Amino acid sequence: MTSVPHPVSGALRAPHAFELVIFDCDGVLVDSESIAIRVDQRVLADLGWELGLGEIVERFVGKSEEHFVAEIERHLGIRLDADWEEKYQHWYRTAFERDLVAVDGIVEALAGLQLPHCVASSGAHAKMRRTLGQTGLLPRFEGRIFSASEVARGKPAPDLFLHAAGNLGVKPACCAVVEDSVFGVQAARAAGMHVFAYGGGVTPADRLAGPGTTVFGHMNELPDLIAAGRP
Repeated sequence: MTSVPHPVSGALRAPHAFELVIFDCDGVLVDSESIAIRVDQRVLADLGWELGLGEIVERFVGKSEEHFVAEIERHLGIRLDADWEEKYQHWYRTAFERDLVAVDGIVEALAGLQLPHCVASSGAHAKMRRTLGQTGLLPRFEGRIFSASEVARGKPAPDLFLHAAGNLGVKPACCAVVEDSVFGVQAARAAGMHVFAYGGGVTPADRLAGPGTTVFGHMNELPDLIAAGRP
């Protein structure tokens, strides 16, 4: 287990200061959700399941690839081949290479953040390395990237966030989570962590509101919100 250094002295920290900030990846660091759901819609239609973009957000955003596959199989009553995705990989790759950028304001927010931080995402490691690399964010998180593939249960279960905190030696109550999906927010709450819910993505801000949650609209607000400590 690797301990996380505290760059801010005890005398200067807020009474309920955080010690670690855990970022989701898609929709929080990289502006990928709007791209992915459009491609998801094409993939689902090709398989025979017509869904609106809003329905895709509600059903899948924030959850794992395994959940996506299981829901397709359940709804269509089929068993997908192990290599079913190969047909569609170039759809995603082309769209991401053409359109993917960092979330507006996240580079400045990370620069202004005075705490250790990591990534904990439903995405696979290979996907995160690709998207974080393309947007220039990978060096900021190297060695501190956690995937749902490492735990028994994905979001909305708390396992992934608890796994990240445990590996970095920080108690859950001292962690802040930055999320943009309903399932991610639920996972952070279940882990006993305060959530900063980014309402500038594909999920409507009002659906993210609730206990233990601070909803905000732009990443330029994040450093001050986190510096103020747990409400």
